Parts: sequence; structure tokens; C-alpha cells
Amino acid sequence: MLGTLSGGPAGFRALGRAVEGISDSVLSDRLSALCDAGLVSRNVDAGPPISVAYELTDAGRALLPALEQITRWSEEHLSSAA
Repeated sequence: MLGTLSGGPAGFRALGRAVEGISDSVLSDRLSALCDAGLVSRNVDAGPPISVAYELTDAGRALLPALEQITRWSEEHLSSAA
């Protein structure tokens, strides 16, 4: 989900479409946990209509290079094990 937000803010529905197979309740739980951890911020625009967007904080953006390295490592070492 952090990778999805690397392109900029996204709404709940857009995140749900980007993370295949995730239920609304699990998505909501994960977003809450990421907000609590200080990696994602939740921004509410009073509208009308009311809209909510999620975006990476500075700490979330700082984590992206490490996640990219882990992804690269897993592609090199784990894909052949399947």
C-alpha cells in the first residue's frame, strides 16, 4: 500500500482497487495502522462532497527506498523457489 501511495495521495476506493483482493474492513484497519505508525496521513476535505485522501508522510517516503530494495531482493531470490 505504501508503494501505491508513492505516486501521490489516493482515496479509499482507489487504494482498494490497487490492492487486489483486500476487503474494505482490512483496508480500513491497515490504513489506520499506517496512520498510527506515522507513515500515512489521512486528510479530510469538508467538501461538499466530503472526501478523504491518504498520503505518505515524510517518514513513509523515507521508507520507500528500503521497500524497493526488499522487493528487488525477493524477486531475485524467492521467485525461483516457487
